[in-house]
Amino acid sequence: MTDPASERRHLATALVNKGVLKASWLRAAVETVSREQFLRPGVFLDEGRTWRPVTADGANPDDWLKIAYSVDTLTTQLDGHLTADQAGGPVVGVPTSSSTDPATVVGMIEALDLSAGHRVLEIGTGTGYSTALMCHYLGEDNVATVEVDAQVAARADAALEAVGFSTWTVTDDGLLGHPYRAPYDRVIATCAVRRIPYAWIRQTNLGGIVLGTVGSWPWGTGLAKLTVGDDGTAEGRIVGRSSFMQARAQAVAPLAGDLSARSAYADSERRVLVSPLVLEEWMPAFLAQLAAPGAQFVRATGGDGSPLRYLFDPERESFAEFLVDGESWTVRQGGPVALWDDVERSLVAWQDAGAPEIDCVRLRVTPASHQYWIDQAPSLRWEDRIT
Repeated sequence: MTDPASERRHLATALVNKGVLKASWLRAAVETVSREQFLRPGVFLDEGRTWRPVTADGANPDDWLKIAYSVDTLTTQLDGHLTADQAGGPVVGVPTSSSTDPATVVGMIEALDLSAGHRVLEIGTGTGYSTALMCHYLGEDNVATVEVDAQVAARADAALEAVGFSTWTVTDDGLLGHPYRAPYDRVIATCAVRRIPYAWIRQTNLGGIVLGTVGSWPWGTGLAKLTVGDDGTAEGRIVGRSSFMQARAQAVAPLAGDLSARSAYADSERRVLVSPLVLEEWMPAFLAQLAAPGAQFVRATGGDGSPLRYLFDPERESFAEFLVDGESWTVRQGGPVALWDDVERSLVAWQDAGAPEIDCVRLRVTPASHQYWIDQAPSLRWEDRIT
């Protein structure tokens, strides 16, 4: 019979060996908090085209513990409502809630630089596991957590109670923060946002830290760590790559319909200087989102099997369509904004600067805008204004 305490110790050791678990208090929390409690009623395991449901009550106890203490992200909800106990067999669907892999959870908590007595606001409760890790150190009264999905929030609240934490679990839109318990010393978001909501800055103490993933694509997103200043702004940098589900209020449905009709009327056509295929790489994708905020990157295949790539910006009614001829790409652009001109300009400057990694990007948040820049490349500056 597998011992849960032994599995927790093994997980902690694995995270130490990965270099993500450093604080002694956090190791104690990982070795104490029962992750399996936060995975009830079950999880969905990715089998390629389908998801296989595994429930806590239906699985072999040893197998269940092995799943619970794996280093993987575990999907706990599909399509905004379906849980593993409701599925009679393999199903198709889109993940809408999960238990993030422990390395990411622990790494983000480490990045908060927590001290005893700090008050924390967590955006995106999910299963509640990360909430419990912070409660173990800070105490349940110093942690407030907000979850937009009532079903997810109820399960997390029950799990937190089961492990002994009666913390502040709120069902609401986390993009608004939680002013009732403000101000906070730390704000941490476990969902991705196009911009850091200014409400999070406003609800954080002077010198406090806001940590959240910025970007609206499934990849090419970055973890922003900001310190709140006395002038009403927050400044910091992208501390690394990060990948989370989009905040529900900002989630963008994939473009459907006839893509060729959307790009039928072009204002210009030319050869590209940079292949659009670089947008499938992390850092170029991040830069593209800075240069063309609101744009979506779409991959498709032509009737002859040739690859097609598009940028669409529905808000600004603009597009860029990429057509390949052998190894050469042509871009057709239409609408008020030449999307690829803006993106390509940033990509060329980035390459000329030696292609620095994502942790070289700095960020300043004001009530009116997000300003990004890279110190070693003076021409690389972007401003995303809030309208």
